[in-house]
Amino acid sequence: MSGNGKKLELTSFDDIFRSEETRQEERLERVQMIAVEEMDDFPNHPFKVCNDEKMQDTIESIRENGVLVPAIVRPKENGRFEIVAGHRRRFACAAAGIAEMPAIVRDMTDDEAIIIMVDSNLQRETILPSEKAFAYKMKLDAMKRRAGRPQKNNSCQVGTHLLGQRSDQIMSKEVNESARTIQRYIRLTELIPDILEMVDAKDISFNAGVEVSYLKKEEQQQLMEIMEYDECVPSLSQAQRLKKSSAENRLTKEVIAEIMSEDRATDIKLTIGSSKIKKYFPKEYTPKQMEQVILQLLDKWSRKRQQDEMQR
Repeated sequence: MSGNGKKLELTSFDDIFRSEETRQEERLERVQMIAVEEMDDFPNHPFKVCNDEKMQDTIESIRENGVLVPAIVRPKENGRFEIVAGHRRRFACAAAGIAEMPAIVRDMTDDEAIIIMVDSNLQRETILPSEKAFAYKMKLDAMKRRAGRPQKNNSCQVGTHLLGQRSDQIMSKEVNESARTIQRYIRLTELIPDILEMVDAKDISFNAGVEVSYLKKEEQQQLMEIMEYDECVPSLSQAQRLKKSSAENRLTKEVIAEIMSEDRATDIKLTIGSSKIKKYFPKEYTPKQMEQVILQLLDKWSRKRQQDEMQR
């Protein structure tokens, strides 16, 4: 990004006689080779870059074929570059010992960069609830700022565009999720980190996590302490009761403990380590595919048990 001050420069003889076509061509974006060390992360980047099995595949692919899709970066005032799209590719290049990678250098505003950053990462196959939550919030806030301040007679707090559509309605079409679902994901940003991690790990369901997000931060911390001590997690109905008690300003630690002790006899929590499961599946299977196969097998097993019992 250029600085605020501008130097007065004389136009050279060659510049005077350059054609407009030449000037336009020079303004076109080009793919450039940029040093990996000169690229900085996007501020508050909501998508995790993990050195997992998929990343190892990416590293190996880049070693063999190079970076096939250029990153998108924007110039910074200090001469470095800020990554808008391509954090995983930059990580893979560094891990593979590749010093430079192709990138499109583009001048853009903060809000333009946020929208491109979010949209490019939402194409990934697996996205954690926390990643969607902060990404949706960043994009919606950027869209609201670009839409401008709502009129006085517009009580909507999500921004209204000139086309008469709310920002969350426009975003709903772009990300293929309902406006309500977008708002529910954004609610997760109100969770304390420890509870948000449990939602990511599916220890707490998404819907229960949304309800818990309405608790005050100190109430969430108390809930976390009780969950750790009693080795329990809130069901949806328990989370709804916690939310109701918090809204009524009567959610003490004792009330949390009382609500969390309800339905415990029927609440079964089973955790199986991924290492025990992965050996039964092809390497390319995603966690969702594994889950579907396991449920199908359990369904067949359950039906067979019922048939056997009926024949006795």
